[in-house]
Amino acid sequence: MPAPIALTSLDDRRNRAAREAARRRVSWPANLAPETVEFESRGQLLILGSELDARRAAARLVDRLPGITLLVTERSSAEDDPALEDIWAATSALPCHTAASADALRLEGYLGRFLVTLALDEEPVNLAQATLGRPSFDLVLDLGAQPYLALELPPPGYHAVRWGSSEGEQALETLAASVGTFEAPRHVRVNADLCAHQRSGQPGCTRCLETCPADALASRQGRVEAWIEIDPYRCHGAGSCASACPTGAIEYRLPTPAPLEGYLAGLLTAYREAGGGHPVVRFVTEARRQAEANEPAGHLLDIELEELGGAGLDHWLAALAAGAAEVRLQRDAATPATLQHQLEAQFAQATELLAALGHAPQRLAWIPAEDDGSARDALPREAALVARPQPTLEGGKRERLNATLDWLAAQGAPRGERHPLPAGAPFGAIEVDTERCTLCRGCVSLCPTPALSGGDETTPRLAFREADCIQCGLCAAGCPEQAITLAPGFLASPARLETQVVKEEPAFACIRCGKPFATASTIANIQRKLADHPYFAGEARARLEMCEDCRVQDVWQELARDPERQLKV
Repeated sequence: MPAPIALTSLDDRRNRAAREAARRRVSWPANLAPETVEFESRGQLLILGSELDARRAAARLVDRLPGITLLVTERSSAEDDPALEDIWAATSALPCHTAASADALRLEGYLGRFLVTLALDEEPVNLAQATLGRPSFDLVLDLGAQPYLALELPPPGYHAVRWGSSEGEQALETLAASVGTFEAPRHVRVNADLCAHQRSGQPGCTRCLETCPADALASRQGRVEAWIEIDPYRCHGAGSCASACPTGAIEYRLPTPAPLEGYLAGLLTAYREAGGGHPVVRFVTEARRQAEANEPAGHLLDIELEELGGAGLDHWLAALAAGAAEVRLQRDAATPATLQHQLEAQFAQATELLAALGHAPQRLAWIPAEDDGSARDALPREAALVARPQPTLEGGKRERLNATLDWLAAQGAPRGERHPLPAGAPFGAIEVDTERCTLCRGCVSLCPTPALSGGDETTPRLAFREADCIQCGLCAAGCPEQAITLAPGFLASPARLETQVVKEEPAFACIRCGKPFATASTIANIQRKLADHPYFAGEARARLEMCEDCRVQDVWQELARDPERQLKV
């Protein structure tokens, strides 16, 4: 492991030249043809708030939008306004309704499709249908003291502002321009085959559900299965769900994760080959970078993202494995609190992983939002690790992360023991009570990763590979014998990569045809549970020791010998 360095200066001119050469040589992995979603707005606006504020806003927009409806949700403040008569004259013909209370109102949707229901005489009424003869409003201006949709990232077309504020003025201009057809990128996609949310009715991973600042994620329940659904019309692309997802089932698309990892490696390689030294990688939002008055120091390589959540601990650690001396994350006051909380959780996990692998946790650091450039441009305290060869971008998120951790382990001094991690971290093992386990291998069918595997009918076994375990809990929830418990933590040892046989038994052969079809413990367990079942009483008990084919044959042969038994079937 490289020792800490005491740098007092760097050749900034050479590093700047190396950085520019690297940028020219390595292209940003832009998605040139991203999937999009389409919004269509006809300009039908609903204004919420006090009647006075609503009419003031309506007077400003009445000649700029095709239709405006007012919904009074609170009392107007007592104040004199010399323009009241003009405001009333301009808005008196507009439809105006009153919500008796916040509970009487329900509002949901997005630009071009806001569904609003109002309880009138205890019956829900579609306000747009009753007022406009169409099912929804296109736009919503919420002037209430408390926004009806209290979201960090509200849906497109919804503007919650106070009358008279600069944000209110900007919202009026935006609303006036929100008529027509608009496109937005589809920021993320979900691969249900990789998702560990639920399998066969058993609950599993829920990490993504609490991370979305736009409330665009939901768990949908079918008759048996449940699945994660992302509303692309409400998604702002914060990226927190993709960062939180341990399997890569939710994938950020701008840019996609694997090309971003390849870009990091390529940029650092090009920087070194151009003569640059002691590189520090900074993850920063595009908006924050553009607002900075001065150019960063030459040793700082910026990875500019639409949202900071577009990269997670897998990318931060990949940058270190690719030869960065340090990785810095730029705080931004504009980052939603939910996203910041998710990033903080990822940061805590990443620093603990570095410590477990024998590296200084200080290789990963936050830069304060109010930084004047001094923390951003500070010289690194640690020497860069030996850069790994250009990583393969094949495989999923977990495979790429495991490859990164393997390289960091080779360059560090792993502790060789299980290292505790913050709650909810997707690393750990399972503990199996081998006395209770019957090798039914139901856990294997539930596991969404290759962590659990089983043998075939001739060699029943249960095997486990810790490197693939994401601690979703599906195996523990689905075990009929309650023989599995989770053991969270990161095992900083090569044993983490090995497939360990947890339990193995000889196969039980069918007493009629000799075909192996289960284990001895499984048959014994079934016999114990069905000991008093009338279907398996007497000689029929032997059917429990038959394979599925012989069991059916035995039933039909008994019916042929005793036709009257058919009346009892």
